[in-house]
Amino acid sequence: MNPYVKLARMAVERYIEKREVIEVPENLPREMLEKQAGTFVTIKKKGKLRGCIGTYLPTKKNIAEEIIYNAISAATEDYRFGPVQHEELPYLTYTVYILSEPRQIKNIQELDPKRYGILVKTLTFPQKSALLLPDLEGIDTIEKQIFAACQKGGIDLEKEKLTIYKFEAKKFIEDTKNDK
Repeated sequence: MNPYVKLARMAVERYIEKREVIEVPENLPREMLEKQAGTFVTIKKKGKLRGCIGTYLPTKKNIAEEIIYNAISAATEDYRFGPVQHEELPYLTYTVYILSEPRQIKNIQELDPKRYGILVKTLTFPQKSALLLPDLEGIDTIEKQIFAACQKGGIDLEKEKLTIYKFEAKKFIEDTKNDK
């Protein structure tokens, strides 16, 4: 199993079973221990979204810590779902995204929903924002991507001015051949 995905699974299982946050294992790839990046962790149950939370900029000392805390948050704090329960653990699959730093775009033609995720922010106060990961099912045009991000963030495209940032994401998917 991929070390990014394995770490997310270990973090969630330990937290749900014992209410403990795991220590960062020492036997991880150097990138996970030495680099910082925003990460997102998506959890699915039998192919359906069960939780997704992350950070677009790093908040922890390395990628491994970022994954641990975002995995636990995805399992316990996604407002769209209740916390993951112990009996669900065998049925969960994980996807981990490692994000590049968002860069402001000058023109929407710089976007490509298959390659780039987007972060939209309003220029008004209080500021609203929303993030959409790249290569999402059903999001195949720039217009759909911007609309979906604005809808997610409660942003009115007719009335509010936006700043749009793009980012790339390395995606690590759990092998789902054994999906239960």
